[in-house]
Amino acid sequence: MILYLLRHADAVPVARSDAVRVLTEKGVAQAKKVGRFCLKNRLIPDLILTSPFCRAEETARWFAEEIKQPKTELIAPFLACGMDPKTALSELMGYKELESVMLVGHEPDLSGLASRLLGVRNSGKIRISKASLTVFELNVFCPDSAELIFSMPVKWM
Repeated sequence: MILYLLRHADAVPVARSDAVRVLTEKGVAQAKKVGRFCLKNRLIPDLILTSPFCRAEETARWFAEEIKQPKTELIAPFLACGMDPKTALSELMGYKELESVMLVGHEPDLSGLASRLLGVRNSGKIRISKASLTVFELNVFCPDSAELIFSMPVKWM
């Protein structure tokens, strides 16, 4: 499986709760830019799983619109803030028949998952910035089992 990790784009810093923080105009532009980059380079996930938090859902929706596949995103509660890498790997096993899956989520959760996939003991060594795309090849759903294909911040797309 090709596993895409997309951190949510830029969001407003304050809202009535963390779960309802929405994207800024910059964030919408970032999500669209990642989508255009992926479309241009034929990096189209079969399925997009997103955190239920507004900023992640919006990132997934704008991304999906740009890749011209608006019906591919599903809310995945395990991707909410505080995601455990072990849980993510377990959940991904349910999609092992797919060639590619994108997870849209948060920090430090995505860096923690990336660290676990690569067998990096100190998760502080990996940091995924807002609207960055990190791509792995994953053949076995366990720690230290993935190959990093690339990680690219939105500003380089």
